[in-house]
Amino acid sequence: MSAIVCGGGLGGAVSSVSPSFSALSPSFPPTRISASPKPPCVVRCAVQGTVAEPKAVSAAEPLLLNAVRGLDVERPPVWLMRQAGRYMKAGLCSFISSYQMICEKHPSFRERSENVDLVVEISLQPWKVFKPDGVILFSDILTPLSGMNIPFDIVKGKGPVIFNPLRTSADVDLVREFVPDESVPYVGEALTILRKEVDNQAAVLGFVGAPFTLASYVVEGGSSKHFSKIKRLAFSQPKVLHALLQKFTTSMAKYIQYQADNGAQAVQIFDSWATELSPVDFEEFSLPYLKQIVDTVKQTHPNLPLILYASGSGGLLERLALTGVDVVSLDWTVDMAEGRRRLGKDVAVQGNVDPGVLFGSKEFITNRINDVVRKAGKGKHILNLGHGIVVGTPEENVAHFFEVAKGLRY
Repeated sequence: MSAIVCGGGLGGAVSSVSPSFSALSPSFPPTRISASPKPPCVVRCAVQGTVAEPKAVSAAEPLLLNAVRGLDVERPPVWLMRQAGRYMKAGLCSFISSYQMICEKHPSFRERSENVDLVVEISLQPWKVFKPDGVILFSDILTPLSGMNIPFDIVKGKGPVIFNPLRTSADVDLVREFVPDESVPYVGEALTILRKEVDNQAAVLGFVGAPFTLASYVVEGGSSKHFSKIKRLAFSQPKVLHALLQKFTTSMAKYIQYQADNGAQAVQIFDSWATELSPVDFEEFSLPYLKQIVDTVKQTHPNLPLILYASGSGGLLERLALTGVDVVSLDWTVDMAEGRRRLGKDVAVQGNVDPGVLFGSKEFITNRINDVVRKAGKGKHILNLGHGIVVGTPEENVAHFFEVAKGLRY
């Protein structure tokens, strides 16, 4: 058994229902949080017995890092994928320029993500408003492509466009190995500034795309519904695809090391499209390359937490853990308690509230947060959504999510 202590959050700026494990205690009456402090309420809950006994906490490190390392923390750290983006308006903090306002002045996504000042400003927007426990770099997984001799753009209303899709061995031969400090110096500069601005009050997060997902984009020519082109290459010319995957693997390992050297305290690897593969094909075209990245990074940065996210990964969870990452991020199609059991006690978990929940009532959001945290158990859990925030999500509901999350106590 463990206790969750319900406290305040965000200074009572948003009226809300306080955190309570109503799924376990339906008769427990929700109370209103006010701006004035109140004695904390304690609610008992059952915790899955799959998490190793927490060790003593290091106060000098951000909460997120301590949680991932299995140290004793007072609550699960929280951040949200796509927490900086189009849902943010000027409403809650009018003194901060909204993302939408920045988009009006700088309509090109690549301009916004490749300009140091804009990257820092956009990355810090949710930090200034919500104070999450993770501040993630504003960028894109395709950012390294130009430095690898793969011209691309991100077109409003269409998404990524690869100008010359790779389909042959000759195409792959033209792909250069990525040299981050030459091709994307703005990423290193932005991370250094973010680290200084956040001042260890939260973890600064970097991220990269996984080899198979990057290969999917450059072979398909952009986003895809059926992934027929990448699968045709995989099943008819596997040597060509393996050569491309190896180039991405070497490059992304270097990119993670570069981000860590410039201030990233954890890095998330996005393998969004790997779940389009069958388990046997995942084991050939994704797993070995992910493992190679992890092994390479751990040689130089053994204490850098690596997080792996793949949407729709319920059929691959055990295989994701074989990569050696520190954290597996679950999407909402996997029950958190089941995910814990399948991954084992040595792997931390992230997630996994359905982003659609943020369209519900504040009480509904509170109950879903409580359900996920209860099922995750104490420690080695980062509270997050199971995917990114959806465009049109009410900003006040995002504020409520953070308020509830930061008021939880183990």
